[in-house]
Amino acid sequence: MIPELRRDFNKRFTQAKYRQFLAAINARSGTQVKFRLSETPCFFPKPLIERMQHAGAELARQLAGNESYLEAARKEIPQGFLAPNETDKPLFLQVDFGLVKEETGAIAPRLVEIQAFPSLYAFQPVLDQTYRDIYQLEGHAAIAASAQVSKAVLGNQSPENVILLEVDPANQKTLPDFLLTERLTGVRTVDIRDLTKQGNKLYANGIPVHRIYNRAIADELIRRNIQAAFRFDDDLDVEWAGHPNWFFLISKFSLPYLKHETVPECWFLSDVNVLPDDLDNYVLKPLYSFAGLGVRVGPTREDIDAVPRDHRSQYLLQRRMRFEPVIETPFGPTQAEIRVMYIWLDELEPVSLIIRMGRGKMMGVDHNRDMEWVGASAGFIVDIN
Repeated sequence: MIPELRRDFNKRFTQAKYRQFLAAINARSGTQVKFRLSETPCFFPKPLIERMQHAGAELARQLAGNESYLEAARKEIPQGFLAPNETDKPLFLQVDFGLVKEETGAIAPRLVEIQAFPSLYAFQPVLDQTYRDIYQLEGHAAIAASAQVSKAVLGNQSPENVILLEVDPANQKTLPDFLLTERLTGVRTVDIRDLTKQGNKLYANGIPVHRIYNRAIADELIRRNIQAAFRFDDDLDVEWAGHPNWFFLISKFSLPYLKHETVPECWFLSDVNVLPDDLDNYVLKPLYSFAGLGVRVGPTREDIDAVPRDHRSQYLLQRRMRFEPVIETPFGPTQAEIRVMYIWLDELEPVSLIIRMGRGKMMGVDHNRDMEWVGASAGFIVDIN
């Protein structure tokens, strides 16, 4: 988006540098990164990123401060997942924006999704630094706040009593982030099936667990019928680094409730009595899926008819946004989706950016396979004043 920086990077790019970059990020992560990393970082003007940061914070406060909304959202939490001792705000928050061209010709953000669940907080700063080191971009700034990440994960507990909890972590694509979180904080990564329970206390390999940095997705636990020694609705003697209820409370369910210039029109499918004639301009989304599972861009009437009537409250129909391809690459203009990652300790603070580049219908890496100059990337912020 900064033409002179984009032209300079593209001119200096070589495949040898990209191979060096991939080798470096694998070495720094301690494992092979199994999702696609783009050949290029992205350069964004500071005012645009600040606009997204402010919008994301406004949206989060709309929801976290709205008890009538939260009560409605709690009713949608699946049986067994409504955990006690809910906190008054989420600890982790991700807000995804796409970029559209307004009638004036200006580029502006539009909300794609908001989610109160951890993302790649440890991996992304390392990825940012690797782009800088390999492509000699030392002068370019990215948001990085590792101290806040450590404080959020550990709280006031000793690292030996804090775990990162996941399902089959060694085979998750996010393993690089788990390993870097261990290095950053000193915690252990534990498979949820390996925990034991005595009374209301949890143990990992015989060591008491006092705090859980939860990365286990409810959708996966349900879909795979994962059996654990505890239920999320148990009254456990444990702290949550990111209380699990917030995964549901700030999620796709919130989209029809949000009122903001960045939010596209959105309805629960159960509230749509007459389908629009131009379904190609809409997106059908299940509420609690992960990584784009079940999403239909430009759904057909048959797609919608296939959703049982008693499940339609679990789906959204959202007006489709036409994202502007703003990143010039050797393979043509490419879209960028910007994820602003926050940590909410005393203040709601943006601590990192994740960029996803794509030319497919959806931005996830699984929807841009067999393409080049797409995938996960870094966002460098340029002060253009």
